[in-house]
Amino acid sequence: MSAPPLEPGSRVADLEIPPISRTILALFAGASGDHNPIHIDLDVARSAGLSDVFAHGMLSMAYLGRLLTDNFPVQQIRSFSVRFTAITPVHGEPTCRGVVRAVDRVGDESTIALDLGVVLADGTPTVSGEAVISVEAPEPRRQR
Repeated sequence: MSAPPLEPGSRVADLEIPPISRTILALFAGASGDHNPIHIDLDVARSAGLSDVFAHGMLSMAYLGRLLTDNFPVQQIRSFSVRFTAITPVHGEPTCRGVVRAVDRVGDESTIALDLGVVLADGTPTVSGEAVISVEAPEPRRQR
């Protein structure tokens, strides 16, 4: 885990995802319980006017969650939200990014606000979002 950036405009380390495969889509469908056939059945996707299946939006959100937990302890994440802006096609190569928008003090806690995004290799943005992260050192655990 890298040290968190603390200045507006600072970036967290990008998370580059391997190409989205049909296997990943099937595994995510099983893990998430989202068995919508448009994500795993080529015939269903074509009947909807698409050339192929595409990734679940929540898969992209999960990758952004991984970007956050790769860079910050999970107990320091205060909020996390996204908006889906485009589909991620099978074989798409997403990259997750985070940029510090603001450094704030909320009550007794210092936080950073991050602008988040997922973009494909061709530059298409597929998800935008934000997160608020505490940058206070976590309290040490007490020994019992």
